[in-house]
Amino acid sequence: MNFSDLQPIPNNPALFIKKEKTLIIADLHIGIEKQLQEFGVNAYSQTNFMRDRVITLFNKYYPKRIFLLGDIKHNIPFSTFTEKKDVKDFLENLLTFCEVHIIPGNHDGNINKISPSDVIIHGSEGFVFKNIGLVHGHRWPNSEIMHCKFLIIGHTHPSIMLEDRLGYKNFESCWLKGDITKKSLRIKYPDSKKIKFVVIPAFNPLCGGIAANVDGFAGPFGNIIVINNSEVFLLDGSSLGKIQDLKSHH
Repeated sequence: MNFSDLQPIPNNPALFIKKEKTLIIADLHIGIEKQLQEFGVNAYSQTNFMRDRVITLFNKYYPKRIFLLGDIKHNIPFSTFTEKKDVKDFLENLLTFCEVHIIPGNHDGNINKISPSDVIIHGSEGFVFKNIGLVHGHRWPNSEIMHCKFLIIGHTHPSIMLEDRLGYKNFESCWLKGDITKKSLRIKYPDSKKIKFVVIPAFNPLCGGIAANVDGFAGPFGNIIVINNSEVFLLDGSSLGKIQDLKSHH
């Protein structure tokens, strides 16, 4: 498999691997609206919107499996009754189309108790699919992950801050692509080689994001990724160049 086989779907925070008929999304944060409402934000549940969006992708690409890269649910340490029901219903909907795999994130405590029994739940340290390491991104992965050729990461909800001539700042969800070099990998994985990575945007539109050209990269991968050399792509596929070229916008 080549890096070019990992194709973001235009205008969607989702990635499709055509050769493997595999769909990948991350950071659904079902139930986040409850927390936003507590802060006075008039937010409505995005669960049905996300379900319909995924079903549209299923009907177009016909995947055999879907990987959910963590933070399927939002509230921790406890989930509301509504959140538990929404998570279960959402996953049951996906199961009518294909295999469903979860790599748990930091918001996914007890996800195994909420999920339908047919959902395949992997370890939170990540899962190797073919030569691809799939991780949420909130903790160090195991060495098997770091010996893959490619790495797909969630967790950081990447965005880019753009500023116009009047000083108005706009934040756009984005994809990040780049390399984890052998030099940086030696911190924890002495025998690893260079890995190409993709950071996937949050699937829930209510999620905030980390502006990569301002705040860098969330989680432990920030210690081994040279963020300035990462390439930025908007959801519509537009290339904005490298992070280092966008630093002047803040």
